[in-house]
Amino acid sequence: MLRQTRSVLQNLRYLRLSGQQRTRRLGSSSARERALLYQPGQKIHGFTVTQVVEVPDLFLTAVKLTHDKTGAQYLHAARDDSNNLFSVQLRTTPMDSTGVPHILEHTVLCGSEKYPCRDPFFKMLNRSLSTFMNAFTASDYTMYPFSTQNAKDFQNLLSVYLDAVFFPCLREQDFWQEGWRLENENATDPNSPLVFKGVVFNEMKGVFSDNERLYAQHLQNKLYPDHTYSVVSGGEPLAIPDLSWEQLKHFHTTHYHPSNARFFTYGNLPLEQHLKQIEEEALSRFERINPKTQVPPQPHWTSPREDHVTCIPDALAPDPARQNTLCVSFLLGNITDAFESFTLSLLSSLMISGPNAPFYKALIEPKIGTDFSSVVGYDGSTKEASFSIGLQGMAEEDIERVKQIISQTIDDIITNGFEEERIEALLHKIEIQMKHQSTNFGLSLASYVASSWNHDGDPVELLQISNSVSRFRQEMKENPRFLQDKVQHFFKENTHRLTLSMSPDEAYLEKQAKAEEEKLHQKVQALSDSDRKEIYEKGLELLAAQSKTQDASCLPALKVSDIEPTIPITPVQMGSAGGVPVQYCEQPTNGLVYFRAMCSLNTLPEDLRLYVPLFCSVITKMGCGPLDYKQLAQQKELKTGGMSVSTQVIPDSTHLDMYEQGVLLSSSCLDRNLPHMFELWSDIFNSPHFNDEERLRVLVMMSAQELANGIAYSGHMYAMTRAGRHLTPAGDLHEAFGGMEQVKFMKRIAEMSDLSQVLRALPRIRKHLLNPHNMRCAVNAAPQKMTDTAGQLERFMKDIAGNRKERKPVSPNIIERPLDDLVDSGSGPSRKLISEPNFQPCQMKTFFPLPFSINFVSECVRAVPFSHQDYASLCILARMTTAKFLHGEIREKGGAYGGGAKMGGGGLFSFYSYRDPNSVQTLSAFHKGVDWAKSGQFTQQDIDEAKLSVFSAVDSPVAPSDKGMSRFLSGITDEMKQSHRERLFAVAHKNLVDVAERYLSVGQRMYGVSILGPENETIKKDPSWIVK
Repeated sequence: MLRQTRSVLQNLRYLRLSGQQRTRRLGSSSARERALLYQPGQKIHGFTVTQVVEVPDLFLTAVKLTHDKTGAQYLHAARDDSNNLFSVQLRTTPMDSTGVPHILEHTVLCGSEKYPCRDPFFKMLNRSLSTFMNAFTASDYTMYPFSTQNAKDFQNLLSVYLDAVFFPCLREQDFWQEGWRLENENATDPNSPLVFKGVVFNEMKGVFSDNERLYAQHLQNKLYPDHTYSVVSGGEPLAIPDLSWEQLKHFHTTHYHPSNARFFTYGNLPLEQHLKQIEEEALSRFERINPKTQVPPQPHWTSPREDHVTCIPDALAPDPARQNTLCVSFLLGNITDAFESFTLSLLSSLMISGPNAPFYKALIEPKIGTDFSSVVGYDGSTKEASFSIGLQGMAEEDIERVKQIISQTIDDIITNGFEEERIEALLHKIEIQMKHQSTNFGLSLASYVASSWNHDGDPVELLQISNSVSRFRQEMKENPRFLQDKVQHFFKENTHRLTLSMSPDEAYLEKQAKAEEEKLHQKVQALSDSDRKEIYEKGLELLAAQSKTQDASCLPALKVSDIEPTIPITPVQMGSAGGVPVQYCEQPTNGLVYFRAMCSLNTLPEDLRLYVPLFCSVITKMGCGPLDYKQLAQQKELKTGGMSVSTQVIPDSTHLDMYEQGVLLSSSCLDRNLPHMFELWSDIFNSPHFNDEERLRVLVMMSAQELANGIAYSGHMYAMTRAGRHLTPAGDLHEAFGGMEQVKFMKRIAEMSDLSQVLRALPRIRKHLLNPHNMRCAVNAAPQKMTDTAGQLERFMKDIAGNRKERKPVSPNIIERPLDDLVDSGSGPSRKLISEPNFQPCQMKTFFPLPFSINFVSECVRAVPFSHQDYASLCILARMTTAKFLHGEIREKGGAYGGGAKMGGGGLFSFYSYRDPNSVQTLSAFHKGVDWAKSGQFTQQDIDEAKLSVFSAVDSPVAPSDKGMSRFLSGITDEMKQSHRERLFAVAHKNLVDVAERYLSVGQRMYGVSILGPENETIKKDPSWIVK
């Protein structure tokens, strides 16, 4: 998988604390305390401890070690978190764009010395309870991380990962499947034309269909033109066919060596056990080498450069005449200087983030473009960092003007500096990010330190965030112009800067296709008759290997009996504030309070429905009460951890044709800021500002641009949403709020010259939504803060009581469900669901032609809701069919980046494919999957593996801030979850065959199909398809 870059502050956002502070038995010491007992110089299993540091900000102890024999570096973060993580990263510095590190990342996971079966990586997904398993290729490193809460599972996965990375088979056949190959279009017909196939080949065609990714790639290649960053580490589709199997193996020999590796472990499992296993199973077999993979500094330009590239025109762009991007990028200092990186990342946020930032005021507010360029701000993912600023969605004639504005804004910053309150707001944000607990903290840490550590920076120094904060405060105190001097040095006086523009070219896809044809022609021309025969035979061999049932018995596996039989109960208390029902959930939230409110949409007139997502995105960004939008943005940053509103379509757990619709208000704050947070919500309820058309236009443009940009990345989600549209009443609402219908609607709004009709709609929506009569709240906070929080909530309800009004619901069929299971329905507070007893599902096939070179395909089938006895069987069936059949058909044989089946809480059984070179052929792979399931040709082992995989998702860790949320939103109680759990355990062979026949058979099923992809003649000629 390809890795995208992030800035330090963004990384901090992922660096949210995780794990539950469990109460410990007397006499047992915590993982953090145990780790403090290590001494520098101590020898453990072939490693020597070099440093032991307590990091109280992040509740962990860091232990640094070096492997004596090979020099491999090791960092252990001991923390009382049961979601343990391992990762090994290797510095991979390709010198061409054949994608060798990326194809190698795929190929090492296809079998190894100890585990020679095909594809142990995908097989382990079903033999473990992992909470995360993946691999990433960045510009200059490749990383292999996994996490799990089970100690036995950790050892199993560690064994598979070590063997894959250091002793892979690297078979030629795996290279053809994962990288690239020449093969007959129809592998079984020697007369069909030869074409390029391969998983990475198609993945990268998909990546380059995304203009944002294309631009980011060009920018990096051109800003660092002299070494590894000048090439495409993921692979440029037309360069991939230049890579040979020999070159792949050579790259592994030179780069995948412990002397070039950095190991990271995290969590509460003992360090000694990890070191012993890593030494015995891998490192003891190597001697030290000098890997010579260092990246030299990029030679500094003496004068700035300009360049231009072209891209695919965007059919969904808000304004077709404004599709240009322009960005100025500056080369900064070495990322191994942790304080410099911290300062520049902070400076970047001050310059661009939010409506008070100088570049936002200068570039976004004049509406010259739709949004900042896709690459913006500080990027610390390369050895020397960069900062970029620019616009997308602009007209060609504005290019010179934007260059002027950027240069002028830099001068203004040097003159005026930044308001102290904005700096404080950012430091407050860092404090909140350090206190917030997330569930994948180990993975966030691994990603956060990866780039700097890769270039021999000190990972422990990066973790000591509060040291950087205090040093920053000190520097500002000693020199109030500290930040302005940085701007002067890194931006004003910096001659290493690149101005890169990008414009659409109507013939772009045609030129790409022609270039691919020429490349293919050149390869095919060079073939003799015996070469062609060999290609045909190798194609048949590969197909046979892909079709053969695999023996995976060499791989370690957990058993179903290793799964906990019961779930831990999450206690919640029901109360009320000002007549509004409240769910209180006491959790160790580290000094933060989390507030949510669900507001019903039941009284909203039909004509306002499509505007609801826009309402959600602007309501907290337009200003309210005494605050204009800039002041509101400032107060949100200073006093809260963020305030947001999102649409909710919640399917009922017992009836397919019932659902709840609403919007969810979410915010968090440090407990000392509770009154301020509720005051902001009061002003948003009582007096939101809906009169500023200019501000609304900016928000509309950004929103429409973001939706259009998201399709290339999440096309499978759009395809699934559309395919399910006509199968349930909730499906139709999902499409309206988050599907292609919403994308098209926002494009229309963005094209309007006059937004007054939108401005009139917003207050109408507000009076229906922000109404305490249709509302319920939830609070997650520490036990000692609950009384205070309840008091503040009571005051908030009093402040907004003027908005309370009983209105008639639009739908005549409202069903009430009690919020508290102990109270009879009708007597206490309830969730009000819409029922459509006369709903008639209908079948529809929809095709969206888009300027991509790959497809996203989905078929959805109407099945059963969460509480139905067959739901569990369908969950296991989806997982098993994905692993045992669809993965082979869609990815291995079909060459798509991904594909499979899933059973959704909305009662739909969905098939999907991602970045897929095929379209209608994939639909027949879905149908073959159903036939395979009906035939019952699967074993008990297959069923058990699917159960493990399903349980690893069911039991994935939940952060303290999210405990009790499924009950609050969906009414799914712990008892209902336990019943579902027992049904999952009980699923047997006959149940799987039975549900496949009853719900998925042709003739039995009610289904919808959707494809997003390039122009398609077959579909156009077929009258059963609707082409959008």
